[in-house]
Amino acid sequence: MLILQATAQGPVRIVAFGDSLTAGYGVLERDSYPSKLEAVLREKGYDVTIVNAGVSGDTTAQALARVDWSVPQGTQAVILEFGANDMLRGVPPATIKHNLEAIIQKLRARHIEVMLAGMYATRSLGKEYYTAFDAIYRDLAHKYGLVFMPFFLDGVVGVRSLNQADGMHPTSAGIDIIVKKSLPSVEALIKRVRSRKAS
Repeated sequence: MLILQATAQGPVRIVAFGDSLTAGYGVLERDSYPSKLEAVLREKGYDVTIVNAGVSGDTTAQALARVDWSVPQGTQAVILEFGANDMLRGVPPATIKHNLEAIIQKLRARHIEVMLAGMYATRSLGKEYYTAFDAIYRDLAHKYGLVFMPFFLDGVVGVRSLNQADGMHPTSAGIDIIVKKSLPSVEALIKRVRSRKAS
């Protein structure tokens, strides 16, 4: 019989807050990143609930505008995944950083633990842009001491068999890879929540 860890304390309540990569664009709800991640964590014995607060097409500005109502009271941790849509629109890295930092500050003010999922900019945008963009996530993770996954699409980007026909959104198999790659970071996030509750 599976015994969920620290059940007596209640489940760790996580919100996956992101864009189409979180929402599960082009796949069934059960194949979305939040659904698959919750299933894998429960198989490993973690008592967690993960809410899918992904909205396809969202930019960091749109995320900032909806963070207060997209992350409900009682949330203990957030997986923050934004920036790809900004990058594809050529939004200045300084603006993207400002928006992400404002989101982080709002969440931290509510005593919510944050895991920051990083992105890399396409190299076709030029070295000045992609160097500034890529540094956003590392710099914010360091400044706020966040759990950090350097690249959300690690092992999936550019692999045709793991992406849908548009070449940008992962298939169910691609999402399996993302879940696997993100597990160490998510487990560290859960550990932070449990440590806080125990203190």
